[in-house]
Parts: sequence; structure tokens; C-alpha cells
Amino acid sequence: MLVLGIETSCDETGIALFDTKRGLLSHTLYSQIEMHSEYGGVVPELASRDHIRRVLPLVKQTLHAAKCELHEIDAIAYTQGPGLAGALLVGASIGAALSFALKIPALGIHHLEGHLLSPLLSTPAPSFPFIALLVSGGHTQLMQVDAIGCYKLLGETVDDAAGEAFDKTAKLLGLGYPGGAALSKLARQGQAGRFKLPRPMLNSGDLNFSFSGLKTAVLTLINKQEITQQTSADIALAFQEAIVEVLTEKSLTALSRTGLTQLVVAGGVGANDQLRQNLSSKASAKGATVFYPELEFCTDNGAMIAFAGAMRLQASPDKIWPPASSFTVNARWNLEMLEEPDD
Repeated sequence: MLVLGIETSCDETGIALFDTKRGLLSHTLYSQIEMHSEYGGVVPELASRDHIRRVLPLVKQTLHAAKCELHEIDAIAYTQGPGLAGALLVGASIGAALSFALKIPALGIHHLEGHLLSPLLSTPAPSFPFIALLVSGGHTQLMQVDAIGCYKLLGETVDDAAGEAFDKTAKLLGLGYPGGAALSKLARQGQAGRFKLPRPMLNSGDLNFSFSGLKTAVLTLINKQEITQQTSADIALAFQEAIVEVLTEKSLTALSRTGLTQLVVAGGVGANDQLRQNLSSKASAKGATVFYPELEFCTDNGAMIAFAGAMRLQASPDKIWPPASSFTVNARWNLEMLEEPDD
């Protein structure tokens, strides 16, 4: 079964072809970072217009790279939400149009389900059940994953997510947009131990997160310092250490409470080197294994959407999936509200 994936939830246009027998055949990605950096953040209208310009050329490029023809596609998977409504409508409308024209099924995929399942594209891959730490954009969540479509929320952020805290702190340090990767790069030059920042909700007794206070603590620290390049690096390192410690300890607690031994980390912050090293080391010491997607699949991409669509189709082989005659998007969409494939 050959599935075309379309991702347009925010500021990346991602297209991919996944075959259930041969695996990922090809994928292409166009990032709008350069365009949005001028404004210090994503401008929804500009994002939507750029997706319109990019989607079809990227579909053709992806098909060419895989040496496939349009008529060979068996199904379309597109991001239905959550995300920017206008951006989602671009991918959903093109996915539905292709579905109708080719007379093949179209599946609306939850963006976070794509991230959650993306480590299964790598080798070795986890098996069900496992715990997932989702650290993507405005989301920081711990989920128990028992099967495709069977997700239980264990904890989530009550204010700023980890990714948002990275971007906002980077802006305080004058690093511009997007700030997460720039802050992590700066932190490599930092001197450990010079500054100590709070670990929000580390001992809260639950699995929730809160990172807005950490950003405020950084602002207070900056206002008390004569800011040099080295001081900025030291603050960046202290901030990153605080985020990593909280994410690590909460994840290990989730494993302990559920009795599971596999942890999946997905989303943009999952590319952070210090988080990967810390999590892997501490999980291994407790007899657990951590799985990560390839770095190219940490950001938004079409491969994870194509793969999630293929998994849903395989999980319900007897279900009739008609071509799309209409489409909707869900800018706000709770992952726990997803139906299991056989429903």
C-alpha cells in the first residue's frame, strides 16, 4: 500500500511517500523559517500563502524521487490538526481533491500522532506499549501509548511548553527566531555551575509541566548581569539544564508509575543533544530504553503523516475508506479524542 503524506500545519511544507512493504520511499520538506524570521515569529497568513505555492511542486518532486506515478498512490494522509487553521486548510483541500480525483481514500491525521509514531520509522523501533514524551512546538505532554489510536494522557504543560520556553528565552538573549536551536548551540559554550535556575514543578507529585516561570527567572537573571557573550552562554546552559532535568525526571517517573520500559521522545526539542544524552543515560541505569526519531523527522515533516496514515489503514483492513467528498480541519484537537482504528 502506497500512501502520500501531506503536512502543512504551521511553517513547514512536508510531502512523503510511504509504502507498507518497502518503507519510506522519498520525502521532501520546505521550511519557511527565513521568511518568518524577519517578523520574529510565524505569520499565519504568510504561512498559508506559501503552502499554496509549495505543495504541488513538492508532490511532483517526491513522486519523481520515488520513481512513482500519481495513479500508483493507494491513499492520501494529510494533517487535519492541530495547527494554524489557514495552513491546515491548504493541505486538507489538496489531499481531498487528490482523493476525489484518483478515487482513493483520504485520511485526516492528528499532527501529534504523527510525531508520536515517528520513532517507529527508525531502526531499532519501539514496540507497543510505550511512554511518549511529546515536545513539539506548543506541546509538552507525556502519553501512554498502548496501540495505534489508543493514547492516554499522563501529564502536560499548564502554561508555556518546552519549545515555547526555548524560543522566548532565546529572544531574551537576543538570538532571534527561531531560537531553540540557536540557544542550544550557544549553551555548548557555557560554563556549567555558574548560574542555577529553578526546576518548575519538579517535585509537584504529578506529571505536569510549567515553563513560563523559568523564562521569568531568566529575565530576572539577565537584568542583574552585565551581559557578555560568555554570560549569555552561561545563562543559556543553565536554562537548558533546567529544562532537561525536568523533562528527564518526569519521563522516568512516568515509566516507573506505569511499569513500562520503553520511552519514545518526539518533536523538535527531541533533537536537543543534552536531552538525548541525559535521558538515555538515566533511563539505561533504570533498565529502560529510549527511542528517538531521526533528526530530520524531529521537525514537522510529511514522512510522519504518511506513516501514521499507513498504520491506521493497516490497523483497519476491513474498513471501507471512501474517497473524500468533503474535508474539515481541527485547529485545536485533543489527542485523546482520537478514535481507535477499528471504531
